[in-house]
Amino acid sequence: MKTEMYLALGISPRVAALGEEILAGLEERFKAIDETAEYNQAKVLLAMQKNRVSAECLTGTTGYGHDDKGRDTLERVYADVFHTEAALVRPALTCGTHALATALSANLLPGDELLSPVGRPYDTLEEVIGIRPSPCSLKEFGVSYRQVDLRPDGTFDYENIKNAINEKTKLVTIQRSKGYQMRPSFSVKEIGELIAFIKRVKPGLTVMVDNCYGEFTEETEPSDVGADMVVGSLIKNPGGGLAPIGGYIAGKQACIDRCHYRLTAPGIGQDVGASLDVSRSLYQGFFLAPTVAAGALKGAIFAANLYERLGFACVPNGRESRHDIIQSIRLGSKEAMEAFCSGIQAAAPVDSFATPVPCPIPGYDDEVIMAAGAFIQGASIELSADGPIRPPYAVYFQGGLTWAHAKIGVLMSLQKLYEKGLVSL
Repeated sequence: MKTEMYLALGISPRVAALGEEILAGLEERFKAIDETAEYNQAKVLLAMQKNRVSAECLTGTTGYGHDDKGRDTLERVYADVFHTEAALVRPALTCGTHALATALSANLLPGDELLSPVGRPYDTLEEVIGIRPSPCSLKEFGVSYRQVDLRPDGTFDYENIKNAINEKTKLVTIQRSKGYQMRPSFSVKEIGELIAFIKRVKPGLTVMVDNCYGEFTEETEPSDVGADMVVGSLIKNPGGGLAPIGGYIAGKQACIDRCHYRLTAPGIGQDVGASLDVSRSLYQGFFLAPTVAAGALKGAIFAANLYERLGFACVPNGRESRHDIIQSIRLGSKEAMEAFCSGIQAAAPVDSFATPVPCPIPGYDDEVIMAAGAFIQGASIELSADGPIRPPYAVYFQGGLTWAHAKIGVLMSLQKLYEKGLVSL
């Protein structure tokens, strides 16, 4: 019966058979992922019970949003799950980049310096910082920037990090995920070691971790190992595929207070911000997030093992430990990227009939191809794939609200490459 359904979707028996062969060797990896998901599910459940989430919390407010019980309770739930003093969780944070920009601009003043010890940040943050000139960048407001590139093997360059920290250094930003780079994503343990080193060099430095794509892939989060702020998007892991918009910043009370003031206005802070009609989706999505992230993680591991078998370089490879849901695959050509993304789009529940094409996108310097037939526009926790059209022509695959859908998407991507003669089986 499954073979017939695959044929109806356009997946040939040859591609399906290779998928089953790969899957047979992943049982133990998948079991470990399920155990992590169970732990994180219990963590979220306990936080909701501790904070007495009620039916009243699931209703929304309008206008100023004064006395919004659901909004305030959800922020306490996030703070408990991330083991922080406070959290800011709002639909007014329009995306992950907005959440990061809010956290940075709230906690940096003119004359301060921002340091990235993990190399160049994700493309959309370049204009926030001012690496690429942009109105209202940190650079325009007198904040300087310094970075220390990773070593060739993807590890931290501790000696140069130490040398880069100076009297102006105020905030250190660590990007957990690889972004559009063929480098490893960092484990919570590695991030904790880096934070400890930085704070030994200069006690009192604020450390922010861009946690996008990493939430619930491990039992701990960067806030458990010394991060003063962790930041992410609700249309990625923590939204569980249900959050229609939003971002979060969790961390030290003093940092979060400033973020509230930056998001709204000085003197107003957290007391305003209507939740409108999204509270139920934010709560339910967060509750489902550990399981959804686990399915996406399985999809990434399956993709790596399948494409490595066919000779493509993958980061991480099929055997390495995982610390986010992104799987990068070096396809080697624009044509292969387009074929891969057309397969992901064809496997989508929404707009499956569309054909992804490279195009300019705000915040990126190169044309980008994106496949994302999602219920929530641009939701990277849903089945999606994207990448800038530039060497080494790598595609970045992520998401899948269920493991079964992630698997189908990977097989469809291979099917399109096979049909165009770009891969031999």
